[in-house]
Amino acid sequence: MKVLQRYFAVSILQAVAFVLVAFLGLISFMDLTGELPAVGKDGYEIQHAFMYVLMLVPGHVYEVMPVAALIGTIYTMAQFASTSEFTIMRASSMSTQKAAWMLFKIGIVLVAITFVFGELITPRTAPFAEKLKLSAKGASVSQQFKSGMWTKDVVRSDGVKGEVTGTRFFNVSQFRPDGRLVDVKLYEFDNDFRMRSLITAKTGVFEGDNTWRLDDVTETVFTAGSGEGKATFGQENSAVSTRKLDTMALASEITPKILSVSSSDPERMSANELAVYTRHLAENRQETERFKIAFWKKLIDPFSIFVLMALALPFAYLHTRSGGVSLKIFIGIMIGVSFILINTLFSHLGLLSTWPALVTAIAPSLLFLLLALGALWWVERH
Repeated sequence: MKVLQRYFAVSILQAVAFVLVAFLGLISFMDLTGELPAVGKDGYEIQHAFMYVLMLVPGHVYEVMPVAALIGTIYTMAQFASTSEFTIMRASSMSTQKAAWMLFKIGIVLVAITFVFGELITPRTAPFAEKLKLSAKGASVSQQFKSGMWTKDVVRSDGVKGEVTGTRFFNVSQFRPDGRLVDVKLYEFDNDFRMRSLITAKTGVFEGDNTWRLDDVTETVFTAGSGEGKATFGQENSAVSTRKLDTMALASEITPKILSVSSSDPERMSANELAVYTRHLAENRQETERFKIAFWKKLIDPFSIFVLMALALPFAYLHTRSGGVSLKIFIGIMIGVSFILINTLFSHLGLLSTWPALVTAIAPSLLFLLLALGALWWVERH
C-alpha cells in the first residue's frame, strides 16, 4: 500500500503542479496586459509592471490551488481509468475508502501549501506590490479617494487603555507608501457626539507603541463656558480656543497597518489581519460583515481542496467508453469554474441577506461535498 500511495502522490502532485503553472501563466499574462496601458506614465516603467505582476503571483496560487487540485486529480484518475490501472488496483483489494484515504493524505500537502501562501506569503507580497506601484508613480494610497482616507477611532481616558471618553475621526489627505501621513485632520467628539476638538497637522509619523508624532499642529478646542456645562457646539455659552504646536504625541489604536488594510482587498489579507481589523471595526461600531465573511473564507477555502479531490475520485470509475481524458478534463474545468462562481455568489448573497458569516463561507463546500458523495454512491452502484 505504501508503494501505491507513493504512486498516487507522485502522479497527482505532478499533474497539479502542471495545471497550477498553466493557470498562473495565463493569469499573470492577463495581469501584465492590464498594466501595459499605465507603462510610461508618471514614472511607471515596464520593469515596475513586471515586478508588480510577479508580486501578485502568490495570491493567485492561493486562489487557484483548489481548482488546480481538482483538474490535476481528475487528469490522474482519468489516466488510471484509460489504462485500466485503477481496475487492477480494485481487483487487488483496494476499496473506494482506501482510495479516498490516499487522496486525503495527498490533499493535506496541498492544503498546507495553500495555507502557507495565503497566510504567510500573500499578506506580505500584495502590500509590497501596491507600494511598489505607488512609489513608481509618486502617488499615495489615499489619492484614490477624493476626500482622502477616512477611518474611525475611540478616545480613551488613558491612551489606548481605560474607559472610552469619546470618538475620533481620522482624515488623511495622503498616506504614503512608507507609512507617513500628510495633511492630517482629527475630529474628536465626546460620548454625546458633541464636538470637542479639531486637530490639524502637516505630517504624521508612527513611532510605535500606538503613538503618532504629529508635526506643525494646530489644535482648536471647543469647551463649555460658565453655563450648565452641557453646551452643544454653536451655543452661546461655548468657548473656542486655538493653539499651535511644533509637535504633538497622539495615542491611538489606529496604526499604519490598520490604515493600509482599510484600503486593501480582504481576499489578500491574512486571517490574523482580518481578525484584528474586524475587531477594530466592531469596537468602533462599524460594518464588519464583509470582513467576517472574508475571515471565514480564508479559513475554510483551503479545505475545499479535500472536497474537490473527492469529487475527482469518481472519474477513476469511468471507462474510456464514457469519454476520453480530454472530455473528463473539460468536465473538471467546468466543475472548477462552477465552484468559483458559486463561492463568489454565496459571498455576495450572504452580505446582502446578512446570513451568518460561517454559513456563507462553508455552504459552497458543503454543497459540493454532497455532490461528491452522491457521485461516489452512483459509481459504486453502477
